[in-house]
Amino acid sequence: MPTWRRTLYTVWFIQFIAVAGFSFVMPFIPYYVQELGITDVKLVAIWAGLVTSAQAVSMALMAPVWGALSDRYGRKLMVLRATFGGAVIMALMGFAANVQQLLVLRFLQGMLTGTVSAATTLVASATPKERLGAALGSLQTAVFLGVSFGPLFGGFMGDTFGYRPSFWITGGLLLVSGILVALFVHEDFQPAEDVVRAGRHGYGNGMRLVLTSSALLALFVARIVLRTGSRALGPVLPLFVQTLLPAGARVATMTGIISAATALGSAIGSPVVGGWGDRQGHRRWLIVSALAAALCFVPQAFIHDTRALIFWQLLSGLAVGGTLSTVTALLARLAPDGHQGIVFGLDASAVAGANAIGPMAGAAVAAGLGLRAPFLLSAAFLVVGALAVALWVQERDRRLASAETIA
Repeated sequence: MPTWRRTLYTVWFIQFIAVAGFSFVMPFIPYYVQELGITDVKLVAIWAGLVTSAQAVSMALMAPVWGALSDRYGRKLMVLRATFGGAVIMALMGFAANVQQLLVLRFLQGMLTGTVSAATTLVASATPKERLGAALGSLQTAVFLGVSFGPLFGGFMGDTFGYRPSFWITGGLLLVSGILVALFVHEDFQPAEDVVRAGRHGYGNGMRLVLTSSALLALFVARIVLRTGSRALGPVLPLFVQTLLPAGARVATMTGIISAATALGSAIGSPVVGGWGDRQGHRRWLIVSALAAALCFVPQAFIHDTRALIFWQLLSGLAVGGTLSTVTALLARLAPDGHQGIVFGLDASAVAGANAIGPMAGAAVAAGLGLRAPFLLSAAFLVVGALAVALWVQERDRRLASAETIA
């Protein structure tokens, strides 16, 4: 078996465990906010948005730093940092006494974690360019399967045993994931010569790399817009589900089922569309996927039944999965050799920024216009993102991108 395949399969399994752990608590974050003393529905939406966004804000600040360090010291070390750091922080969330403590811990989580970008960099640096779409699409499948099973079982655990034990289980899953990385992931890492020469100036060089590459810069802008649209429902969806169910229903469990349907769709769509992109062009399939996702979000603003919501979330998940695998493959193609870490670190920063903007935008729209309006907001962002890709993003070989960079 080729080394790159062995790396992919090992990291795939580890990624699944880690993402399942992080996703374990997501279905009931708004309900945990209520348990911590916030009872007004509008305030719950705002606090849930803040708690969701805090992790994204700090990750946006730190991800490029971790990416630059991975180019200098290796990708495996960054995966270990993310898993073990996440294990400690997630366990501490189970002991939060108020929503302010939860907010601080979520901020710390973003500073220390980032398993997806670290694992993506590790796989992208080891995979042949002509197989990037399929390989990274497969890795995205691990992410989405983790997002499927995590909320499903997390919602059940929250309804059955309470919310706090779920955070402790998450910490345990991340601890196991880190141990597996330490034992079974092997990396023969040698930093690129220009990275070694850059030394402590590598972070600034990475920023110049993006700002002087029009192809990368346009792709990052499109990434932010598309991700903002797909994340606007984060803190709102559990509250919307609550309005569709009778009093006393197992809302966390149903929210987990709906989240699992979304992630299952993405788990299917990501590798399939990634493979199509390898053969027919990732830019084309990125535009198609974004428009399809927008079309799937619009009907969700008008439904009154959880079964219909599950159906449309499954379809929107298929399309969103296609956007993620195609964007990731385009970034990997454009990233110069030896600089994948900083490119994917900056990508993680862009994603985290969108993860902060999206939930807050969704929460603000929900507070002002009701819980159905964020579905239309998501659709609008995805249409704008598709237009941005069509107008500005070019699919180019990484050697051309390398010529535009400043070493």
